[in-house]
Amino acid sequence: MSNKRSLHPSTIAVRTQTERTYQMEHSTPLFLTSSFTFENAESMRAAFADESDDNIYSRYSNPTVDEFAHKIALLEKCEAGFAVASGMAAVFNSFMALLKTGDHLLCCRSMFGGTNTVVTKFLGKFGIEFTLVDAADIDNWEASVKPNTKMLYLETPTNPQLELIDLEKAGQLAKNIT
Repeated sequence: MSNKRSLHPSTIAVRTQTERTYQMEHSTPLFLTSSFTFENAESMRAAFADESDDNIYSRYSNPTVDEFAHKIALLEKCEAGFAVASGMAAVFNSFMALLKTGDHLLCCRSMFGGTNTVVTKFLGKFGIEFTLVDAADIDNWEASVKPNTKMLYLETPTNPQLELIDLEKAGQLAKNIT
């Protein structure tokens, strides 16, 4: 992203943008392409070998999506961001990025059906254990922590029961998990 001048925090996400192309557009163009081209075979080889940051295919990277993720990270005051096409993709990617074989996931029993399927039917295939607890019973959450608990997953309000979870207490519990 181009940040050649100092940007005011209240407008940083609006004022930062992908560098202009040779067309000198005022706002970021939308890159509605499935794949990208290369100057030569060596550039392509390097991209496919992860030796460069060149775009290959929009499923992997795309300047429009990259800018969106960058702007959200700026708004949230985060180091970086990552954008996916759906909430379920975000949930699954979070589980796969942060959990590994032998880890334990502690999550609320009341959760979106797609998330429930991932937790109850797929995580076990990766050797990841899970415990489901009642959403509002923080004492049960604490009692269910195991030495290998690496993540708490919750939704509030839960879907579909609309139960509320005390985020401050859940956050404190999460901080205590090593």
